[in-house]
Amino acid sequence: MYEKQIEQLIILQQVDDEIIILRDEIEKAPLELADLEAQMEEFRERRVQIDERMELLKEQKKKLAFEIDEDAGKIKKSKNKLMLAGNTKEYHAMMREMDSLEKLNRMREDEQAAVNEELARQDEATVTLNEDMGGVQEQYDALKETLDARLADAEKKLASLDRKRKKACKVVPPPILGRYEFIRERMENPVIVPVTEGVCHGCNIMIPPQAYNDLQKGKQILSCPNCQRLIYWQQKEEEA
Repeated sequence: MYEKQIEQLIILQQVDDEIIILRDEIEKAPLELADLEAQMEEFRERRVQIDERMELLKEQKKKLAFEIDEDAGKIKKSKNKLMLAGNTKEYHAMMREMDSLEKLNRMREDEQAAVNEELARQDEATVTLNEDMGGVQEQYDALKETLDARLADAEKKLASLDRKRKKACKVVPPPILGRYEFIRERMENPVIVPVTEGVCHGCNIMIPPQAYNDLQKGKQILSCPNCQRLIYWQQKEEEA
């Protein structure tokens, strides 16, 4: 009976390790989608920013075009008036006004050229953004397609392990099972370990001689006095 209990405790430990891995996979799998969703959301925010920037630039371009045309009309009128100047003073005043209008117009044309360059840059940014979004969207679609199948498979394995665990728990006496659960909640794996030549494989410390003698008798499940893990005697391979 002792050997059977040890065997089931070892099986229980293996099952619990597998359950931890599966539950971790089930928990983390959706996070892969969440990372891609976060990237897509960032792309969408960048697109909104680009669209807003493009809208402002287009409004600015429209305004500059109107002002340039308006100033061109004023310059034309000033040239016509220049021919009708009655004296030198009036002539120079009109020349200064016309020079001022032409200078302002050149500044607006330079600003218009800068706006056009920025519009071209934003167009390029939009193309690059669309390519990046397309790549991430493909990853997202491919992952989502396989995710449901992966989760279903993991859940199926988990159900099988739960059944196996319950079966193992029936063989182990409640007090021993309680000690197992207590240790597992508070210590790193493993919970049950072999002792070879008097050395616990959990903490690598030699157990007291009397405890080692009791362990070799194989009558009851003991705990390591040092690390409190459940222990069982394991003969050396050559002795076995």
